[in-house]
Amino acid sequence: MSHSKTNHLENIVEIQNVSFDFGKNEVLKDINLNIHRGDYLGLVGGNGAGKTTLLKIILGLLKPTTGKVKLFGEDINEFKNWQKVGYVPQKATNFDNNFPATVLEVVLMGRYGRIGLFNMVKEIDREKAKQALINVDMWEFKDKLIGDLSGGQQQRVFIARAIASDPEIVFLDEPTVGVELQVKNEFYELLKNLNSKLELTIVLVTHEVENLINNVDHIACVDKTLFFHNSVDQYFKESHPIIHPHS
Repeated sequence: MSHSKTNHLENIVEIQNVSFDFGKNEVLKDINLNIHRGDYLGLVGGNGAGKTTLLKIILGLLKPTTGKVKLFGEDINEFKNWQKVGYVPQKATNFDNNFPATVLEVVLMGRYGRIGLFNMVKEIDREKAKQALINVDMWEFKDKLIGDLSGGQQQRVFIARAIASDPEIVFLDEPTVGVELQVKNEFYELLKNLNSKLELTIVLVTHEVENLINNVDHIACVDKTLFFHNSVDQYFKESHPIIHPHS
């Protein structure tokens, strides 16, 4: 996939020789990965393979035992522009369904990184929140309580919250766990549209490889070490020589 305005050679994330030990347990070993502007990357692996650990290192939530991470060309230890980074955490839908917030209020929370927690919400913030909800087909639900939505609808709202601050890259950690198949398919289609329409760089962490087949550009397979596959076809040839994605 190519976008006319997007420089696919520009690195947004650079991971250099990253290893991570948890006590005596080696979780990640010598990981190298560049994520380019405009990429739609599937970060896959089984449970306990180190996917979420790697994601937390990229987000600065964990420090690697060895190695370096750069975001937008800057060492992560110096990086301050976190509004450029959107994040939809694992099990985002497992919150208190009695939380008394409307869909619009939840999405406006995504603006606090830009406006500051205790500053007034301005018209531009409302406009950005509205646009984010339109982009995920949830504007008509703006006045509903978040707890009254289905799991799939809630997850769309959390994506809207993540993109309300105009990030340049969004990370999603296992966003479709516990969501029925039809909703999953719509969800992956939505992410594909956000990637092309908003020229948004997307990193999707999942163990559900089969759902990525028609959507992502690249696959990075984590199992302590990392194997990068430039295309879905390449992933299937190298990982599962018998299975072809289009068969």
